[in-house]
Formats: sequence, C-alpha cells, structure tokens
Amino acid sequence: MNVHTAYTVLDLVGTFAFAISGAVAARQKRLDLFGIVCVTFLVACGGGIIRDICIGAVPPAGLSNWRYLAVSLAAAAITIVAYAPVRRLRQPVLFFDAIGLGLFAVSGADKALAYNHSAELAILMGMVSAVGGGVLRDVLLSRVPAILEREIYASAALLGAALEVGLTEAGWSSIWTAWVATIGCVLLRLSSLYFGWRLPVFHARESGNRSEQ
Repeated sequence: MNVHTAYTVLDLVGTFAFAISGAVAARQKRLDLFGIVCVTFLVACGGGIIRDICIGAVPPAGLSNWRYLAVSLAAAAITIVAYAPVRRLRQPVLFFDAIGLGLFAVSGADKALAYNHSAELAILMGMVSAVGGGVLRDVLLSRVPAILEREIYASAALLGAALEVGLTEAGWSSIWTAWVATIGCVLLRLSSLYFGWRLPVFHARESGNRSEQ
C-alpha cells in the first residue's frame, strides 16, 4: 500500500468515526433528519476541509470526493436506524470521537507531508484535521468545545501527529507509523478520560490586603 492510499484509507475511516460521533450527538440533541445529516457531515469533513485549504489541496477532498459524503450519510443512516445498539456503548460520542481524533491527526499530518510541507506544519495540520470537526460539532450543538476546556484533547492530537511525522522522518514504514501514531493518540485520549487527567488551570491570586480608608 503506497502513501497516498494509506492516508486516503485513514481519512475515510476517521471520517466514519467522527460521523458516528456527530450523528449520536445530534440524536441526543433531538435534531430532525436534516439536522442530523448536516451535523454528521460537518463533524466528519470539517477538519479535513480546513486542512486541505491550508495546505493548498483544493478543492478539498471532503467537497470533491463523493466517498466522504457517502461515508457521512452511511454513518447517519446507521445511527438513525440502529441508534439503540450504538447508544448502549459506554459514552459512544467520546469513544468514536477518540478514534476519529487519532485517525485524523495521523492522516492530516501525512497528507501535509505528501504535499511537501515542513514537519512543523504537518504536525499543526494533523491537529487541525483532528480537532476541527469536534469544534464544529460542539459549537453547532451549543456546547463548550473540548479544546477550550481542561480536557486532554488537542494535546492527544498533537502527540499523534508528532509521532506520525517523527517516525516518518526516521524512515519507518508508512503502515507502521500510521498504526503506532493512531494508537498513541487514542490511548492518551481514552486514558485521560478514564483516569480524569486534566491540564492545569491558572487562577489569578486575589489580594487579601485592602487599602485602609
């Protein structure tokens, strides 16, 4: 499997994972059919579209390749028809979102490298690919985006993208780098949810001294 095929497959699998998370979240908010399909597509393809525009891969694959729309529609249909089994998964939105996060971080970084961009930009685009759809989902559903809270979300995407770029630069096979980087990102994200890991929050100290009148 060549590099182009590898990142296309990863992109489509990540698209499906994010689409499932978007469709489940939309169902939980009791949106109608049109709303579910729209949220599903934006969550699935939003990050990839932003990435492609930034690296000059225009028109973006999410808009020009029918496979992405088909995968999004399939995920929406599966969630609508078999919502009960999907819903019974423990925290399905977070689970599928973690998988999509890892796959998009890797495929985004890999695609940026394929377009001859620097390692630094590839890592950044991997993160943008991974978190873009989740941000759009949270904004559309009136939730605070995960990357703006203390959760280890964008940090996990950065790890996955950095592993992909670092191992690729070290000469590893593209198949092995993709698996190692994806698993690293997903494990960090799921571990942070399970163990309650959080990034630090800094509060301004309030002065206890008052000037006397």
